[in-house]
Amino acid sequence: MDQPAPTAAHPGSPAAPPPLRQRMTIPVLAFGGILMAVMQTVVVPLLPDLPRLTHSSAGTVSWTVTATLLAGAVLTPVLGRAGDMYGKRRVLTGALALMTVGSVMCALSSDISVLIVARALQGAAASVVPLSISILRDELPPERRGSAVALMSSTVGIGAALGLPLAALVVQYYDWHTMFWLTSLLGAVGVAGVWWAVRESPVRESGRFDVLGALGLAAGLTCLLLGVSQGGEWGWGSPRVLGLFGAAVLVLALWWWQQLRTGQPLVDLHLVTRPRVGLSHVAALLTGFAFYANSLVTAQLVQAPKATGYGLGLSIVATGLCLLPGGVTMLLFSPLSARISAARGPRITLALGAAVIACGYVVRIADSRDLWMIILGATVVATGTTLAYSALPTLILRSVPANQTASANGVNVLMRTIGQATSSAAVAAVLTHHTSLVGGAPVATLHGYLLAFAMAGVVALVAGCAALSIPGDKAPDDTPRARSRTESARDDALEGA
Repeated sequence: MDQPAPTAAHPGSPAAPPPLRQRMTIPVLAFGGILMAVMQTVVVPLLPDLPRLTHSSAGTVSWTVTATLLAGAVLTPVLGRAGDMYGKRRVLTGALALMTVGSVMCALSSDISVLIVARALQGAAASVVPLSISILRDELPPERRGSAVALMSSTVGIGAALGLPLAALVVQYYDWHTMFWLTSLLGAVGVAGVWWAVRESPVRESGRFDVLGALGLAAGLTCLLLGVSQGGEWGWGSPRVLGLFGAAVLVLALWWWQQLRTGQPLVDLHLVTRPRVGLSHVAALLTGFAFYANSLVTAQLVQAPKATGYGLGLSIVATGLCLLPGGVTMLLFSPLSARISAARGPRITLALGAAVIACGYVVRIADSRDLWMIILGATVVATGTTLAYSALPTLILRSVPANQTASANGVNVLMRTIGQATSSAAVAAVLTHHTSLVGGAPVATLHGYLLAFAMAGVVALVAGCAALSIPGDKAPDDTPRARSRTESARDDALEGA
């Protein structure tokens, strides 16, 4: 239901306050972003017990995480494009509804097959952030847009920091299905909130949806991410993994060829390959890699047994609380990111964020034995992530026309997802190769953790270099008119000159 237009104020009198629904647009969208991140992390405390609870193997249970990753990566650019064409509010509501349905399925069943399918449905929520950012661009004046977009970007870290201790507490004191009943209720609130508070944007992309392009991208990304996520378990040199990587290269190459020859492509590659957009995507991939290592390594490090000489032997609840200060920091620093971007440009904010992430890993390398230093280092990394993640959508907003905002931000989120999946595989490989026996079981050594920190820090510095290589900022193009292929080629020629 569309919002009523605000009544014009009498000349010379103070402007009339916006209607309640209009004032609630930003909080409702931010709630959706936090809920999406919470939904992705709530299953983590369950993983050690799920094989027993579902009468299945640990390898099968791991698909409850992999299915969400694959579905989110595939659906984010697809739903972003659908939002640009058919209405962002409509597609956003659908994504949150799929997430809620998946949560209800998890609450009703203990069958591992049903849980995997349900978790795949929850992956649709990965599109919430790019769709919401596109809505904010359409609905807010420029002076409010920067801070709102920064807040929306930070919801990913805030939700992840809240989700882990919340889920751990519920699992520890209640039946594990209770956790999914709770997220089902929150999901229903999110769907109702978007339906009530968010106005459908009139900015649309014309044309037909590229079904062939969507199927090709889905097939290519599934092969790529399946190989990356399962390489450690199946073996990086195994025929299955090598076959998946070969298939990914072939399918994505054919997809690229098809996209360049389609009148209404799923992804405008002429736009993506322009330095301002392409380098933003590269920086997103590298930042996603650097950020994700912080959560992965911190959780494992503080839970390591004390017999290792460095581990603290903390419970999953205490581990979640160690990551909570980082989530609070992301909430507090998102307005600062918007101010820096307004004053210096988002590429400077992105480079600064990458440098802060690298500094956080220096702290981690300097001392990873004392709890307060571990929390400090993790919080510094989270602060840098806030600056970087808040700047990335602003870079995209300044580089693409308004009617391609959701799809372009969807691709940017996809690149972050690929970076996170690669980070998970790389960290696992490093820790696996640096183990020692503790109580007869192999446990990662402190040296392995420090190498993982160093690797993530170097990647963060490379992300900063990529950010500084992005051509200078320009004013955002908010015209709803789609760019033609001739205009894209002309702009490419001008940038090359």
